[in-house]
Amino acid sequence: MINTMAITGMATQLAISFIAPLGLLIYFRKRKWLSWKPLGIGMLIFILFSQVLEKMLHMIMIDADGASLKWTDSKALFVLYAVLAAGIFEEVGRYIGFKWMLKNHRDYKDGLSFGLGHGGIEAVLIGAFGAINAIVLASMIQSGTFDKMIAPTLPKEQAALIKDMVLHTPFSMYVLAGLERVFALAFHIAMSLLVLLGVREQKFRYIIFAILLHALMDVAPALYQARVMTNIWLVEAIAFLFAVAAFLFTRRVKDALEDGGER
Repeated sequence: MINTMAITGMATQLAISFIAPLGLLIYFRKRKWLSWKPLGIGMLIFILFSQVLEKMLHMIMIDADGASLKWTDSKALFVLYAVLAAGIFEEVGRYIGFKWMLKNHRDYKDGLSFGLGHGGIEAVLIGAFGAINAIVLASMIQSGTFDKMIAPTLPKEQAALIKDMVLHTPFSMYVLAGLERVFALAFHIAMSLLVLLGVREQKFRYIIFAILLHALMDVAPALYQARVMTNIWLVEAIAFLFAVAAFLFTRRVKDALEDGGER
């Protein structure tokens, strides 16, 4: 029997993951901060660099359990690889986007829009689609369809693990997953502005700073994935602090970028 609160949690994660980027899009448009081309390029860069290229490298490097590298059991090396891969792929992708694809879109609003596109599509693909997948699985388990149609096609342990996760993940974890997308969205906007500032001022060190900051933010999630850190609340608390810092940076950098782009 599926817990009603778990279903509510899935729906909450779905709502947060959609409402956060949509709400920002409406707000940016109202403030005249919305630029459609950077928004679209931000989405494209995330999909290409994070979901295609980075995932292809992960298939080569990461073991099937998702918690170690194929060629070593070292947790430290796994964490180092995970954080640098995320930082390098996404921030270099942002750099390429601004440097060669958005030569005439380098104002403050363009950085905001790029970050919204980048973080917004991540919220939808990971947060919203993840919640939809959980709801579908919960419905199949409830009706018995999962045991009849899905479980026989999977290894017994994997089918049991999926069923256990859907049945026993508490309401709070789904809500936390939704809030994590909000934290990540704030961070993506700030990093987009930082990379844009580097491109505008022709200072590549800002892109290096973005890579290192991105890697630093991903240390706690990587430790959790490697099963070194087990307190998910601590992981999300760290993500929240990064989101607050990102928000403050987004406000502070406004004067340096506004009304100074190439046209």
